[in-house]
Amino acid sequence: MPITVPAYGKEAAGRLASMADVTADDGALRRFLHGLPGVDAVGLQARAATLGTRSIKTTAKAYAIDLAISMIDLTTLEGADTPGKVRALCAKGISPDPTDRTAPKVAAICVYPDMVATAKAALGDSGIHVASVATAFPAGRAALPVKLADTRDAVAAGADEIDMVIDRGAFLSGRYLAVFEEIKAVKEACARPDGSAAHLKVIFETGELETYDNVRRVSWLAMLAGADFIKTSTGKVAVNATPPVTLLMLEAVRDFHAATGVQVGVKPAGGIRTTKDAIKYLVMVNETLGEPWLTADWFRFGASSLLNDLLMQRQKLSTGRYSGPDYVTVD
Repeated sequence: MPITVPAYGKEAAGRLASMADVTADDGALRRFLHGLPGVDAVGLQARAATLGTRSIKTTAKAYAIDLAISMIDLTTLEGADTPGKVRALCAKGISPDPTDRTAPKVAAICVYPDMVATAKAALGDSGIHVASVATAFPAGRAALPVKLADTRDAVAAGADEIDMVIDRGAFLSGRYLAVFEEIKAVKEACARPDGSAAHLKVIFETGELETYDNVRRVSWLAMLAGADFIKTSTGKVAVNATPPVTLLMLEAVRDFHAATGVQVGVKPAGGIRTTKDAIKYLVMVNETLGEPWLTADWFRFGASSLLNDLLMQRQKLSTGRYSGPDYVTVD
């Protein structure tokens, strides 16, 4: 299913163009990013903890579980991936609970570029997107021509979405314009000849960025460069998505939208394993960004192990019994 990136409205395009001066050169970009308000770490962590205490019960919980399932990027990113494993994952994405056809489909199947064609064929007309990691995932340590070729190959194979990783070394050493230009170049590589384009998710690997201030800065940098989504992590390091970091990114998206009129999505990834965790994140989205972001178009979970727990909790709400992990497939 091709994805066409919607054109910004005239007002949003004008407001975004008015910020072009902040990316005119490295000095201007540095001044802008370092001029962003500093993050109150204690306040951020307290706010995230408070939102995590909200109690969601009965019908609201059932709605939240189905919503979370519909937002999952079901993922396999292992060196031992085979076409058979990818096809099995696609089948699970289409019908997460074979005993209950009312269970919603997932949002996307995420694979390496060489498995995109396999996933595309397996998903058919299901409406589930194919996402592909690119740009030398997960380290991002490759020359730009290699990263762009990686992206173009995935798009040509049928990827609807590209998950790129930033050069954390460049960012941490203060080469902000280099990171900005790289994101822009990958965004351009997502375009197809027919005028449509794969959506671009930009992965920060927040566990390696050292400070909350850096997370705020890189969020704005990526959005200024054209990111359709900003994403916490690759899931390949020790520290992945956390509530405070995700809340900070949601706030950056809110502020960017207020400044430009441009809507950007958010994807926490790695370490989100339980229904309780997922609901905490949905509460954060609702309280920070509101209902317009509570769809798979604007919020995703990069957390494959989460799906089984959501399915078990869904079965418990439906039958009154907790069926256990033997009643869901092992990925």
